[in-house]
Amino acid sequence: MFELRRLRLLRELALRGTLASVAEALSYSPSTVSQQLSLLEKEAGVTLFVPDGRRVRLTASGQSLAAHAERMLALNEEARAELESLQALAAPVRVAVMQTAAQSLLPTALTIVAEHEPQLRVEAAEVPPEEALFELAARGYDIVVAEQYPGHARQLGAQLVRQSLGDDPIRLALPPESAAQTLSDLHNVPWVLEPRGTAARRWSVQQCRAAGFEPDVRFEVADLTTQVRLIAAGRAVGLLPDLVWNDSARTVRLLDLPGNPTREIFTTQRSSSVARNSIRTVLQALQQAFTQRQQAVDTGATSTTHPWS
Repeated sequence: MFELRRLRLLRELALRGTLASVAEALSYSPSTVSQQLSLLEKEAGVTLFVPDGRRVRLTASGQSLAAHAERMLALNEEARAELESLQALAAPVRVAVMQTAAQSLLPTALTIVAEHEPQLRVEAAEVPPEEALFELAARGYDIVVAEQYPGHARQLGAQLVRQSLGDDPIRLALPPESAAQTLSDLHNVPWVLEPRGTAARRWSVQQCRAAGFEPDVRFEVADLTTQVRLIAAGRAVGLLPDLVWNDSARTVRLLDLPGNPTREIFTTQRSSSVARNSIRTVLQALQQAFTQRQQAVDTGATSTTHPWS
């Protein structure tokens, strides 16, 4: 009989490629991971992996067992979801949230959860979507809040399901004293954008190219509040979503972009966890938090409705 925890180690190895990365992800020592995988090989009676430079490579038997491990882990999660529905105390729900959602949606969502399910423990971490979606598939989180830019659909594994929260407008952010009126006016000024490889960076660069120029990216900053400060100080311009403003006073000048583009904010979970009542509770709270914020914007209750300069 296979031991489920060892099967998870094999699945993690198939995803991450090195014993060290598996150990780091699961808070084990590399020696413990190696020992447990060696025991799994003995249980299987076949060679599961072989050295490949600094990494390890799964054999055909290892790949086959890793695929079975994924299905067994999913069945385990489904069984736990059914048992959870029959008892009062649920397991913690682990949420990975991108920065703007952490600032604008998470506090309200947690308040809603506390009002309806005060015993439910929610654990949250601010994680970039690219990393969070990988960790969701690896069972590091139960829910991910991420974004999708126009024309840049995110690839999701077959084991993941998604639910749209709504659209978040994106606008051109300028220093207060800037006289620019269109995107094409900014071909010779410094830009601040998110790091290379992110969906936001790729989309922003494409907008500049469509306007006829390559942006002079002098600052690569993942923290959008830092981007705001650089722009407010007159050191750069950028493209920022409305969620970044939260309820704080605006310190930059905003211009609408042609076509009024928006990014989609969505939640994702594993298909094997859809029956968990606790996860449904958190998802509903996140949706309610997003809806409340949009309603506040529509009624003028947040600074995002201030006239553009």
